[in-house]
Amino acid sequence: MLTWMLAPAVLVALVALAAPAGAPSPSRIVLVPEVVRPGDVVLVRVVRPPAGGPPVSGAIAGRPLRFWPRGGETWGLGALPIETPPGPATVELVEGELDLARSSATLTVVEPGFPSKALTVSPKFVTPPASVKKRIARDHAAFAAAYDRPFAPPLFSARFAWPHDGARRGRYGDQRVFNGKKESVHYGLDIDAPRGAPVHAANDGEVVLARDCYYSGKTVAVWHGADLFTLYFHLDRVLVRKGAKVRQGDPLGLAGSTGRSTGPHLHFSARAAGLLVDPESLLAIDFEAGAAPPRRAGPPPPEPLRDAPPPAETPPEAAGTAAR
Repeated sequence: MLTWMLAPAVLVALVALAAPAGAPSPSRIVLVPEVVRPGDVVLVRVVRPPAGGPPVSGAIAGRPLRFWPRGGETWGLGALPIETPPGPATVELVEGELDLARSSATLTVVEPGFPSKALTVSPKFVTPPASVKKRIARDHAAFAAAYDRPFAPPLFSARFAWPHDGARRGRYGDQRVFNGKKESVHYGLDIDAPRGAPVHAANDGEVVLARDCYYSGKTVAVWHGADLFTLYFHLDRVLVRKGAKVRQGDPLGLAGSTGRSTGPHLHFSARAAGLLVDPESLLAIDFEAGAAPPRRAGPPPPEPLRDAPPPAETPPEAAGTAAR
């Protein structure tokens, strides 16, 4: 049974304090989108009064929201944990420092219908030998260092693009069973890609990790500002170095099957507000217009058949999972 099915209802709110008399009028909250799935990233737009407004703070699923100015509005990116149960979830904001104004809006969380799949991998990737435990620990430390960035406004302005145009197979939230016994969750998206196919940056940003890891193989992580990262796993070759500035569409590497992988492909992940989120929810947001379509309930429809058969899927990567 999935964890989120057992979780109690989640109230996405700040501590409810009464606003003092004479508090300013609250701003309007626009949730992008209003209908979401567990594990989605959400754009929170705060439409300010014509004369601007005081500082804004807020929280979503008990996690603080960080904001940046965007024209005459204030924007922030929040993330829902994958354990969030279906139903309503309330977002509340506080504006000001002494005279507080409060406003709220409600998300509708739909049933995701995450499927379960059985995969067979080398036993060393289910129970790693003692000889690689130090390497795995170093990998975890490298991911933590890559994510340790001061909050900054977005380095991008356009919506995110797919890093490769192959069919999407293993989806975010898939429940995985390794070799008939080890259960885990897939915190990314598997994209069909033959060995050597180019992998491109999903948006503008800075390379904060370029490393050969035990589980995720040759890996690139790109920081996009706004506490947002994209991750590219199992590359056959890395074409960028840590610290490089990249633009959307720049080559990051070549697809492969390094690390814990059962065939050539690209594993693509996104991390927002400290959580690994569904990349499809990120790519659905139009950051120029500040809009996104509502997310649908249930598993995604099957991809149309391509000329080439799909490669074997990839189990979830422990390094990425631990970095949630």
